[in-house]
Amino acid sequence: MLRGDGRPMKIREALQIPRGLTAVIGGGGKSTLLLRLGRELAKDGERVLLCTSTHMFAPPGIPLATTLPRAAALLESDRLVCFGCPGEDGKLTQGAPMEDILPLATYVLCEADGSKGLPLKAHASYEPNVPRETKRLVYVVGLDGIGERIAVAAHRPACYAALLGTDAEHRVTPRDAAAAIRKEGYEAAGAVLFLNKAEGERLAWGWQVAAHWPGRAVIAALQSPEVIGEVWENGTKQEM
Repeated sequence: MLRGDGRPMKIREALQIPRGLTAVIGGGGKSTLLLRLGRELAKDGERVLLCTSTHMFAPPGIPLATTLPRAAALLESDRLVCFGCPGEDGKLTQGAPMEDILPLATYVLCEADGSKGLPLKAHASYEPNVPRETKRLVYVVGLDGIGERIAVAAHRPACYAALLGTDAEHRVTPRDAAAAIRKEGYEAAGAVLFLNKAEGERLAWGWQVAAHWPGRAVIAALQSPEVIGEVWENGTKQEM
């Protein structure tokens, strides 16, 4: 998406990322989004820390700190650092209380949910683990889940089907994707939707999801050089 001055819109602009803590939840693509956003912010000269409140794989090529003093030391020379405690499954876990992590960097980007790589997500009662210090909540939706059966496209398919009052064999529509998120209360939480994989015919699905979301929705493709495609607000496409 090009701005009025002709330059591509940045992820931070589209998602309106503030200083402090941003938490990312929802379907597959969270880790990639955090990494691309982190690199973008670091390129702009910001000090950025990647972390998790659940579990995440350490992003390749990013300096890793497993203690707060080490994270602080790395951030003296590196603009982008990952922080976490190694777990038994090869993933990182939260390495310290968020209140102790936040002072280390201008931007702290937190993966606060798991979806086993599936494009859609419904949450158990104990999910997601969104820190109370969160200033921006981003909900990722994989548009490749639209048109697929809940049973194969959604993490916690029984929960997802229950949100829609249907069964796991139901094929997800764009309206369903927005409705499931609203049923879980993320409209009231002010979540920004990040509608990923908006290539080819999936772009039209992104339009339809965004049209049914009463807030900000960003239509995007993380594998594209220019990630941001469109920004919608209250069901209407915005001109930048």
